[in-house]
Amino acid sequence: MPEKNVKLYDLLDSQDPQAVLTEILHILALLGADGQRDRFISAYNDILNLFKGDYPGYRASNTRYHNLEHTIMVTLGTARLIHGCVAGGMGFAPDNILTGLLAALYHDAGLIQKSRDRKGTGAKYTIGHEKRSVAFMRKNMDEKGYPHEQMDDCEQLIKCTNIRMPLADIAFRSDEIKTLGMIVGSADLLSQIADRKYLEKLALLFKEFEEAGLPGFDSEEELIEKTEGFYKNVARKRLTLEMDNISINMKHHFKVRWDIDRDLYAEAIANNIGYLKSMVRKNEAGGRKLDRKLMKRGAIGGAASAVRKVGR
Repeated sequence: MPEKNVKLYDLLDSQDPQAVLTEILHILALLGADGQRDRFISAYNDILNLFKGDYPGYRASNTRYHNLEHTIMVTLGTARLIHGCVAGGMGFAPDNILTGLLAALYHDAGLIQKSRDRKGTGAKYTIGHEKRSVAFMRKNMDEKGYPHEQMDDCEQLIKCTNIRMPLADIAFRSDEIKTLGMIVGSADLLSQIADRKYLEKLALLFKEFEEAGLPGFDSEEELIEKTEGFYKNVARKRLTLEMDNISINMKHHFKVRWDIDRDLYAEAIANNIGYLKSMVRKNEAGGRKLDRKLMKRGAIGGAASAVRKVGR
């Protein structure tokens, strides 16, 4: 396939946990962090079991936007951006690389309901779910014998996925951990907005917001219509200012890993936002509600159906 025709979603199947794991392990090898392989696989399988409903004390994931596919895509995005930063001249200790990947894995665990919680879905925990994610992370990492300092670092990185939390309010142990926090926070945003089915999935996000009682959107159409503004005034500002524009290092990853001299995340985001703008303009010109037929891709799938234990 000619390089100019390659798109982000051509590189692997985002709904295949084994394919995602294989790629992350390959990136770990590129980073010289093979020694973290077994610990990462163990945590990865715990997260698969958690979302599937096979983790003791928890129900299966039932949020359709913040689902398993989202979690593993954020983890892959984190691995890619760490590698891009290293290819661009930065350096990270192997155990800190693992901490970054673990933070991405655990960052939405707080949206999973415990077994005794039978009311509604995990979306009701949207506001403040990071604290629940940290609690699960600490329980899981403590059982595996991780040092408390590493758990503390992981907590700070999870906080970076809270779009309402300024980085100045987070107590990072070191500049390296702060940089990893910017990477994890950036990967969370990039992985969502670059998703091939991002626009279709916004309807699912509205359902989560509705259950959580988040104000600002009276309908799915209103959320979709306001998404360009969210990207321009919130997400892009956070990526460039709060996260120090660290996402520009993604281009180094694609050059080294795939010999593609482009930032495929930036391109995917530009395509999604560009299409969204044109779709909204067409509806405004016609004086009608947002036409879902203008959504450019088919049915929405999720990685939940592909959940299984994966390994080496």
